[in-house]
Amino acid sequence: MPTYQFEAMDATGQEIKDVVEAPSEDEAQATIRQMGYFVTKISVKKARKTRAEKKTTKNKGKTFALGGVKMKTLTTFTRQLSILQDAGMPILRSLKILQQQAKPGALKNSLIDVCEEIESGATLSEAMAKSPKAFNRLYVNMIKAGEAGGALEVILKRLAEFQERAEALRRKVKSALIYPVTVVLFASGILTFIMYKIVPAFEKIFAGFDAKLPWMTDVLIKISNGVVAYWYLIPGIPLGIWLFIKLVRKFSAGRLGWDMFMLKLPIFGQLVEKNIVARTTRTLGTLVASGVPILEALHITRETSGNAVFENLYHKVYEAIREGETIAQPLKENSKVGFHPVALFFWVTFIPVIGALMYLMKLNQRVMDDMVVNMVDVGEETGELDTMLYKVADTFDDEVKVLTEGLMSLMEPLLIICLGGAVGFIVVALFMPLITLIQTLT
Repeated sequence: MPTYQFEAMDATGQEIKDVVEAPSEDEAQATIRQMGYFVTKISVKKARKTRAEKKTTKNKGKTFALGGVKMKTLTTFTRQLSILQDAGMPILRSLKILQQQAKPGALKNSLIDVCEEIESGATLSEAMAKSPKAFNRLYVNMIKAGEAGGALEVILKRLAEFQERAEALRRKVKSALIYPVTVVLFASGILTFIMYKIVPAFEKIFAGFDAKLPWMTDVLIKISNGVVAYWYLIPGIPLGIWLFIKLVRKFSAGRLGWDMFMLKLPIFGQLVEKNIVARTTRTLGTLVASGVPILEALHITRETSGNAVFENLYHKVYEAIREGETIAQPLKENSKVGFHPVALFFWVTFIPVIGALMYLMKLNQRVMDDMVVNMVDVGEETGELDTMLYKVADTFDDEVKVLTEGLMSLMEPLLIICLGGAVGFIVVALFMPLITLIQTLT
């Protein structure tokens, strides 16, 4: 009698993992339901392969690859798979076609594993679940919902659209950062070269004047001497700050404090917050529309939010729904950021003098405004929760676009003014002693 391993949820929403023996999968599901559980995943527990079998199948056709699959690559694969399924092609044949077309790397390796699992009798969602580097929980659960509802091609199309929207938003934010980052790096390199090479040469010339230098020239020479003596601090300080933040984020309290700080930063905090709201509401809406149970959908949304503040928020909503409440009310009650000592430390460190005051003024601000809560409430009452979540995501996508364009319009003149001011200061500081010398000689 075969043994089935299953994942299920009890009446309280608790996740259960166990095995059961039954003559068939239908009888195994019936037995699990009699135990009072709701089945979310079931598969035959396969016997372990022998060492000889593993040796013959291991790394067959695979290449060495570091890291996971890029979002852009996965998005293209999902769109192609949805087109093949819409054309009525068998799933295994579709996967093998895409596997042959894929470039050597993590995705090709994962598709090889997926095809082998399907040939061994596993479903598509089960096979993809064993390749977490390519297919995350969101991806696997949507595929599982499509298999259960018999609408895999529809789910794949919806998943492709979701990934394309997310990738477009991510690309938009990245492209907006390319210009300022490039200007800052290029300007820093030029100014460092001037301080390290040009100013010391002028200092030797000024030393022969035997005259008192203007205060601007004196300040410039001191800065140049500091750059020459401590040049390693120029890359060292940013690198040290980055490593310190990475270390702090290794701890749950440090990660929560840093994410609180990022969400409430002036100007940039709004961009981060709206971006996360757009992504999480679109994720939740896509999962609900695909037929994933609401508790599982909230759990997946929490894991894919990428921010500790939103993870805590969705976890509290999850717990409230398990106790019989709706989504809207706990979403409103638990969306305040609150006080955190690590967040206060970052505010005081990065924004001296007024950082603590600014932080205290932002304590009662919510990350989910009334518009989001009201639309979720209406969606629950009308049974159109997924549609309302899509509308929220579209609205915040547009706000991110407008805010990004506004920041770019503001940042360009600010960078030009700062760079022009620095260059102007250097030119005036270097030429003032020369003008004084010319006047003296005249």
